[in-house]
Amino acid sequence: MTAAARSLGRAQSAVSMSIGLLEADLGLELFERSSRNLQITPAGEVMLGEARELLLQAQALEMRAQVLARGQPAQLAVAIDEALPCLPVAQLLSELAQRNGAIALSTLCGSSKEVANYVMQRRAQIGFQIDRGAALPECAQHFMSTVPQKIYVAAHHPLAVPDARVTCKALAAHRQIVAQIDGMDESIISPQVWRFDSSYMIADMVAAGVGWAILPENVANYVRPYHRLVELHCEEMVMPPLVVRMLWLQGTSLDETSRWMQERFAQLQGGAQAA
Repeated sequence: MTAAARSLGRAQSAVSMSIGLLEADLGLELFERSSRNLQITPAGEVMLGEARELLLQAQALEMRAQVLARGQPAQLAVAIDEALPCLPVAQLLSELAQRNGAIALSTLCGSSKEVANYVMQRRAQIGFQIDRGAALPECAQHFMSTVPQKIYVAAHHPLAVPDARVTCKALAAHRQIVAQIDGMDESIISPQVWRFDSSYMIADMVAAGVGWAILPENVANYVRPYHRLVELHCEEMVMPPLVVRMLWLQGTSLDETSRWMQERFAQLQGGAQAA
């Protein structure tokens, strides 16, 4: 008791009185006083765990109040394009947790079109999306980085020749699998086309030998441990990188956290491409 009082900077009598009053309020004996040294009782052990939990909740409450007092959002909903590289996204959210642990975060993952719709419908304040066409007029946008894209087929596909070099004529003779995007038929050269709204579904179809596809490099690399995808080289097709952009509603202001995410994600994307 003496050591505890000294650690708290209080008189021993005041600490003893506080413990006695707490025991009286709870109707429990928290310490066994029959021996020379105080020993916590079984009931005291249980209440100690409860007390520690209450202290953690009080600290979280104080932290959240400080965050709100600085003008940072209490809640944030972020829409994320499923085709974006996973590691930069995970690193961004990990750093957000360290930077603003009190924020209540919700994420909505989907296709490029779904990300734009989430923002337009106000289900998400911001969205990170691969640019696959003009943004909706209701959305403001900021271009951040790029993602390489290449042509892929399954290892057992007829186009998977030894040197993996093909012509557009050879590609046109086989089924092409493309992303389902309204009003967009860019880079379609085959008369046989299947469409899917998921990049990972497209990768699975390619791996199954259904056809060839132009895929973000990170998606192809993600499925390669499970499927043998072969990269094709076609000198007649220019494969510009896909642009990554952040979306938010026109006329709304970005808060401090959203501005930080915009800047930091661009840095992480740039670092991932350099690696």
